[in-house]
Amino acid sequence: MKKTLPKIKSVLVPICTGTTGNASLTIAKEIAEEVILVGVVAISEGESISAGALTARELRKRLLAISEGPAIRYKSNVIVSDTPWIDLQKVILAEKPDLFLTEINDNHIACNISASELISNSICDVALIRGSEKIEFDRMLIPVRGGPHAELSLRVGLYLKPAQLDVVHLSFSEKDASRENEAPFKGYKHILQQLPEVNFRSIVTPDYVQTLLEESNKYNFVVLGVTANTSMTGSKIGPVAEKLLHESKATIMIVKTKKTTAESNMDESSGSKAISILVDKWFAENTYHADEFEDFRQLMDLKEKSGTTISLALPALNEEETVGKVISTIKKTLMNDLPLLDEIVLIDSNSTDNTRQIAESLGVPVYIHQEILPEQGARIGKGDALWKSLFVTKGDIIAWIDTDIVNIHPRFVYGIIGPLLLNEHVQFVKGFYRRPLKVGRRLQTEGGGRVTELTARPLINLFYPELSGIIQPLSGEYAGRRETLEKSVFFSGYGVEIGLLIDVFEQRGLNAIAQVNLLERVHHNQELEALSKMSFAIIQAVLKKLEPRYERSIIEDVNKTMKLIHSSKDGNFLDVVEIAELERPPMITIKEYYEKLKK
Repeated sequence: MKKTLPKIKSVLVPICTGTTGNASLTIAKEIAEEVILVGVVAISEGESISAGALTARELRKRLLAISEGPAIRYKSNVIVSDTPWIDLQKVILAEKPDLFLTEINDNHIACNISASELISNSICDVALIRGSEKIEFDRMLIPVRGGPHAELSLRVGLYLKPAQLDVVHLSFSEKDASRENEAPFKGYKHILQQLPEVNFRSIVTPDYVQTLLEESNKYNFVVLGVTANTSMTGSKIGPVAEKLLHESKATIMIVKTKKTTAESNMDESSGSKAISILVDKWFAENTYHADEFEDFRQLMDLKEKSGTTISLALPALNEEETVGKVISTIKKTLMNDLPLLDEIVLIDSNSTDNTRQIAESLGVPVYIHQEILPEQGARIGKGDALWKSLFVTKGDIIAWIDTDIVNIHPRFVYGIIGPLLLNEHVQFVKGFYRRPLKVGRRLQTEGGGRVTELTARPLINLFYPELSGIIQPLSGEYAGRRETLEKSVFFSGYGVEIGLLIDVFEQRGLNAIAQVNLLERVHHNQELEALSKMSFAIIQAVLKKLEPRYERSIIEDVNKTMKLIHSSKDGNFLDVVEIAELERPPMITIKEYYEKLKK
């Protein structure tokens, strides 16, 4: 089943006397996990409130009839009031819905509340809908100018999943149109271009109100944010909404966030809000669980149908305590019992213990990475081993897992391979897991990921916010398609994971990346000094990736030596260590690799 953007958690819909509420209910059921129904009997001025008792009883019966299980519930106490909006606000404060959705007609919603009153005093996000009893939204238009309500408009559009979703940016002139590449629209446009469901275009027109009316008649559903400047128009919903509500043939939905216009004008980065749509959507659709791939026969069917070959490369340096169990566990389940893997190789970095001998005794080919491609020289670092593993492996898919995993399980491999076999568009899969730390003989169930949380994630959120939904960007368990990996730059040291992630994103886009929950990984703790060195290398890697964006060298301007502070009985002293995060070019550009491919 295809994963989709999670729905809004709750939508509150008032059901009023004299209306069916069908339009609101149709939309609410599509976009929300829970629909909260509130009956409202509006009493006219001068009329006794007690006179509404009979009507309230009939309305309660109707609410019971349209309630459908736990997804649609209603408040049993129907509101009978001559000030219905005041009472509705109390319900909103109590229920805390994500959206208040109601129908509008002649600038009034169904409960004798004016649209201006609702818009002016909204205490949650609001959507007003004008349409027929039968709602169609397969052809949808979302006009935007980058304002504060653009994110809500786009979210509603994506929740409804129309067959055609067009986002149009209107400008008064060519000069005005050029501003779409500046704040506040620049960030929003950047997000739109990364959503494959969205068709984006710009229109330059001297009369954007009339133009939008004509455009709206080509669609059956239009979602637009409030565009009012009250001091100029005297309208709370804006001239565009006024025009479309009265003259458009399409169903019209007007949305407004609870954030005030004054607050919004202080924020020029509409894209920083809209990016949450992109990340949320990616997270929902591209986050998997290892349990989804426990059916090995199903994985084998997918592999055989696609004609895909799979290699597992195990980087290692002095891992004699764990490497034997890692190899024997994976080889038995995923090669001997069922040939999901076509080969397993060990890429050793000149271990001085028995790591290589153990691997050889288990029938696994062993390569010393410093001896692979001698013409390219030898570098210290796991990244160099991974880069050179492309040369000695044969698979269309290459998976890497670390060899220091204490609680090794086949899911560490089939989990990261599964999304690649299941979805041909996925190019790169990262694993994530709980990270209890083994400190001596004690197991700390919480902790770990310190470099991730204190270095990698802040950098990603600052410079690559599209990747902010990736739970563990530095995990050592990941897999990718050779066609993408061979075109990627590999950092030789600690920066290899974050560098590959950024490279695949820049090559293929966010939807080419997936992540999978591998449950739990037990590993040995590292000293703080080692983590500090790792952070230093990761920062260098990210700065290096940013250089094309800023069209200047950044990394050359920083000091590549790190001063480590040590203490002794004689006092503090500095130890200077050079940590230069070097890059390996795309493997496809290496002559020896290219010639090997042609054979």
